[in-house]
Amino acid sequence: MRISVEEVFETVRMTIEQNFDIRTVTLGVNLKDCMDRNLAAFNRRIFKRLSEMGQKLNNCADLVEQQYGIPITNRRLSITPAAILIEPLPKKISTAVSVAKTLDRAARTADIDFIGGFGALVQKGMTAADELLIDSLPQALSQTERLCSFLNLASSKAGMNMTAIEKIGHIIKAIAANSKNGIGCAKLAVFANVPEDNPFMAGAHHGIGEPDFSLNIGISGPGVVKSVVKNNPTCDLTKLSEVIKQTVFKITRAGELIGREVAQKMGVEFGIVDISLASTPKRGDSVAEIIEAMGVSQMGRPGSTAALAMLMDAVKKGGSMASGNVGGLSGTFIPVSEDAGMIRAVKRGSLNLEKLEALTSVCSVGMDMFAVPGNTPADVLSAIIADELAIGVSNNKTTSVRVIPVPGKKAGQIVHFGGLLGSAPIMKISKIASPAFIKRKGRIPAQLQSLRN
Repeated sequence: MRISVEEVFETVRMTIEQNFDIRTVTLGVNLKDCMDRNLAAFNRRIFKRLSEMGQKLNNCADLVEQQYGIPITNRRLSITPAAILIEPLPKKISTAVSVAKTLDRAARTADIDFIGGFGALVQKGMTAADELLIDSLPQALSQTERLCSFLNLASSKAGMNMTAIEKIGHIIKAIAANSKNGIGCAKLAVFANVPEDNPFMAGAHHGIGEPDFSLNIGISGPGVVKSVVKNNPTCDLTKLSEVIKQTVFKITRAGELIGREVAQKMGVEFGIVDISLASTPKRGDSVAEIIEAMGVSQMGRPGSTAALAMLMDAVKKGGSMASGNVGGLSGTFIPVSEDAGMIRAVKRGSLNLEKLEALTSVCSVGMDMFAVPGNTPADVLSAIIADELAIGVSNNKTTSVRVIPVPGKKAGQIVHFGGLLGSAPIMKISKIASPAFIKRKGRIPAQLQSLRN
């Protein structure tokens, strides 16, 4: 891939003026060959590998950042789904918690921002190790700082594991109770159709079909896209879509260049570029503000879903034209707490929980980083998750939920998480959902694809 001098200068301008950055370089690490029946030996092996590779990732990312002048905001590790790794170990919650602490300690030692993959693939059923890991989450996530967890609870081919979905509502409540402001819940994402090469937390993990090491990169450019939309205030939507495609093409090229350079310096395989537009609380770094710049009066009002669908399509087309290695989630994130425009929309009443769910039918992740009252019943949380994952299963797309029931908070209040997690208005939610439906458990079968319109 040849990069012209003009492209380099244009990327530098985007970095200085429009908040363009490489949101994350995430190194996927296979830990299957570290498996052992002895817990102490297993912990020693994974700590050594992860701390050494994490330090190498940091050093190489620093060199590339200095070489090109493009900020690499986060450096992360992801591992083989941990439920697979703990299979031979003693079936105790303390076992899983010990592994969680070792993973966290390795990330801290290497000065890695987050480590993901403490999770399980349970879309069709749960093994004893899967269930053990899920039961350990309230302790594991409250006793660690950098550890993130994922659970794949549904897929378009397997259907929806309603037994696991019913269980996870209670687990989320327990995680919230064990952590300040429920912040532990921000480190757990539950999915339908989870990708195995996702560089973004909390859902990152190193899939079982991946090589020993794989370097995946997540780019971010809401500020860049917002700027070009504002600079084209009167053009029709056909032209605007083309302008967005051209912009995403450029930032994807820059992202792949950085990813390949880091991978080469590390001596590992380059994986994918995730072209998702990922918001931060930083001013001008908002996806909601892109939608508003298109002409929607406020995010959440009529027109928002159509505008977001157009944005998603343009992002995917622009990225796929720029690189043959586009993967992960690749689209547009709409996390409530991490996006200033989303926060304003909730505060002003234009965005409620029902509209947020509707928006996820066209976005790339789902109902992300939204806060609800701490006294929300577990079955209501499970029902919200079931509804959202059903959208992913039915549309053969990735969807996820990161919901935070904040202890002691009521609808309309604000909770401050700090850093990239931002702050969230507590959203109003029904205290009664579908308890009899959720308690049925079992599995909702996969939909019949051959008769879809």
